[in-house]
Amino acid sequence: MRQDWRMRRAYLSLPVALLVAQTACTQFPELDAVATPGVENAPYPQLVPIDGLIAEPAPPRATKEDIAQVQARVGGLQSRAARVGNAQVSQSGSVADRLKRLQQKAAELRQQ
Repeated sequence: MRQDWRMRRAYLSLPVALLVAQTACTQFPELDAVATPGVENAPYPQLVPIDGLIAEPAPPRATKEDIAQVQARVGGLQSRAARVGNAQVSQSGSVADRLKRLQQKAAELRQQ
């Protein structure tokens, strides 16, 4: 029985070994062909101190146009919220009315 397992393992390892051997023969694309033309002749970038790179940037400034756009959006959203709020109030009123009618109908049915 032990010998059977060894034979099975040998037969199973053969396809795996063939697959590994095939991947070892794969052709990889040349990396030189990927480079942008003219890069090999381009000058090296200028080296700068890291302090200037990690310093906190200046706070962003909003222009008058940006402020006007935001205020217009706020107004639109507030009016939309008011409409949605009114719709929910009217729907909840209708739900309450329907519940009341159903309770009345249930009471009538119990009396019959």
